[in-house]
Amino acid sequence: MTGDQPRELPEGLTFDPTLLALTVEEAARRLSVGRTTMYALIRDGAVQTVPIGRSRRVPVQALSEYLGPRMQFRTEHTAA
Repeated sequence: MTGDQPRELPEGLTFDPTLLALTVEEAARRLSVGRTTMYALIRDGAVQTVPIGRSRRVPVQALSEYLGPRMQFRTEHTAA
C-alpha cells in the first residue's frame, strides 16, 4: 500500500471525511485506540464531547486538539 491509496476499512465500515462529530467508536478508530481507551480519554477530560439529543459525539476538532500538543512535544524533543 502506498501513501496515495486510502486505507482499507473492515467490511461494512466507511470513512466519511465530511463528518463534524463522531461516535465514540468512530473517534477511537480515527485515533487507532480501543473503545475503552477512548472512553477513558473522554472521562479524564483529554477529549471533549458534545451532547446531541440523547447521545454524545466527539467533534473532529476535539481529536485535533488532543493530538496537537502531543505532536509539538514530540517535535521539540526530537529537534534537540
